[in-house]
Amino acid sequence: QVQLVESGGGLVQAGGSLRLSCAASGRTFSSYAMGWFRQAPGKEREVVAVISSSGLSTHYAGFVKGRFTISRDNAKNTVYLQMNSLRPEDAAVYYCAADTVFARLQLVHSNYWGQGTQVTVSS
Repeated sequence: QVQLVESGGGLVQAGGSLRLSCAASGRTFSSYAMGWFRQAPGKEREVVAVISSSGLSTHYAGFVKGRFTISRDNAKNTVYLQMNSLRPEDAAVYYCAADTVFARLQLVHSNYWGQGTQVTVSS
């Protein structure tokens, strides 16, 4: 069982930056691939970025285009999403998720989800 708690969301102006954090419970964090996802009102949840259990492999959605960086600190049981050059269309609830299979996260599949953190970007 993995419990996930996101933080770091908020209101930012277009062009600004935010750093999201996702703290995981449990002693097996380093066994899980981790992902960040987002869901805007009226839209389906979509993958933003995924990182392997070791941190050596990452996957990014095309709309990230070098603006976002996913990272993890296995000693702190935490995964991060650094978001730069934010745009109004990035506004959404951002979720983190954990899975032992990297590919499942790429398909927005996971048994473990956080409660989400709201990101609002003003133009």
